[in-house]
Amino acid sequence: MPASNVRVAVTQAEPAWLDLETGVTKTCELIEEAAKNNAKLIAFPECWIPGYPCWIWTRHLDVELNIAYVKNSLRLNSPEMKKIQACAKANAIGVSLGFSENSNDSVYIAQMVIGTDGEIKIHRRKMKPTHMERTIFGDASGECFSSVADLSFARVGSLSCWEHIQPLLKYHTLSQQEDIHVSAWPNLFPHTGGQDLWSMSAEGCQALSQTYAIESQSFVLHCTAVLSQDGVDLMNTSGGALMSSPGGGNSTVFGPDGRRLTDPVESTTEKIIYADLDMDFIVATRLFADATGHYSRPDLMSLNVCNRVKKMIHAEEIVEPGETAVDRTLLNS
Repeated sequence: MPASNVRVAVTQAEPAWLDLETGVTKTCELIEEAAKNNAKLIAFPECWIPGYPCWIWTRHLDVELNIAYVKNSLRLNSPEMKKIQACAKANAIGVSLGFSENSNDSVYIAQMVIGTDGEIKIHRRKMKPTHMERTIFGDASGECFSSVADLSFARVGSLSCWEHIQPLLKYHTLSQQEDIHVSAWPNLFPHTGGQDLWSMSAEGCQALSQTYAIESQSFVLHCTAVLSQDGVDLMNTSGGALMSSPGGGNSTVFGPDGRRLTDPVESTTEKIIYADLDMDFIVATRLFADATGHYSRPDLMSLNVCNRVKKMIHAEEIVEPGETAVDRTLLNS
């Protein structure tokens, strides 16, 4: 059973761009600050460590930055990951972390939920990197469906960025009965009024998070990053199509009926945004609609999912020279 009231912390902060060690230190500092303010859960944005690769929207290839990005991406079971886990445990706080995962120098947009005991409860990868993200990041396999963790105070789930326009993935996630959903995004900027896609703007992406709150009847932590002029200069994004100027922060919290629960924070300001969640509000909204419960029709529509992690190598036993298949069968019996 979830707690009746849960205080959450949503970060609106600038990553330590391309600096794994500093990024882990800043992560722990924010975790400690949130815990001191009695938060039970802290949310970080997409690719918080080592920051979102903003230059992909400015130029197709930057070998030097790409190498630095891979080398500073976070590995599972690494000392850096264990430091974050230990910090969560020491402060008795749940952590929803967005990061670039380094797996043998292939990188993936990843998320994990760490429990108050410091243990990793879920680890997932973004199902499909969006557009230019595919120049750096790989696709997920079945681990993209591992979206919701049962923590001591609530069921906490997460999706990353434009996964919130994937109807089937969203349905699978909300079918896991989240109480709190972390909607992780990079830095987002207002629509210019020009030909750029409104759906990629701060307004469009925030609308997707708000819609998810209504669809899932859960609290949604809309979490974004900040980009400073130093970040623009480091990644040389000035004049690019996206992420080319300071700003990007518009973190907030939505209630399970879609209402906004926190005040806007200026887009260049680094701040932890707090909200006290009345979990009974979820019950009230689900009295009206529960898309995977009483408001569903599985006799008419259902979703088929293959959540197996696909392997690249499928080994078959080889019969050694001079050995028959019958010999091998007898040996293994």
